[in-house]
Amino acid sequence: MVVALLVGACSAIEPAPPPAPTQPQGMFGGNGIPLLNLGGGAQRGAAELGVNSYLWRATLDTLSFLPLASADPFGGVILTEWYSPPTTNGAERLKLNVLILDQRLRSDGVKVTVFRQERNGADWRDVAANAATGTELENAILTRARQLWLDANAAP
Repeated sequence: MVVALLVGACSAIEPAPPPAPTQPQGMFGGNGIPLLNLGGGAQRGAAELGVNSYLWRATLDTLSFLPLASADPFGGVILTEWYSPPTTNGAERLKLNVLILDQRLRSDGVKVTVFRQERNGADWRDVAANAATGTELENAILTRARQLWLDANAAP
């Protein structure tokens, strides 16, 4: 009788329905990478930028005259190729490394490192860059980021 009760009780349990089929998604999820999501909503998905979107966009805008070697929006690193300003007639070149350090829009959220070389015959030699150049670029990026933020948050 106990066996009949146990067997009868098991027949009342229904198996769980099979899981719904999932859509195959790419490496960055179904919606891709929202690189221009300047609104920066409260909920963050795994596919969003790892850094402040205003600083990221402002950095790209400010350095748009330089050729980019690489740009990592998740790590907040932008590296440029060597660039010779037209005023130096090819006797000098510079390269920038930019780090965006925070997800918040802060004055210490961006760091620019400037590398400079001068031509010595057919070779290039490293020379010290003016420390003010990096600071001026950081200020230009912050000014542009502030303007992007103001434009995005302006009352209609």
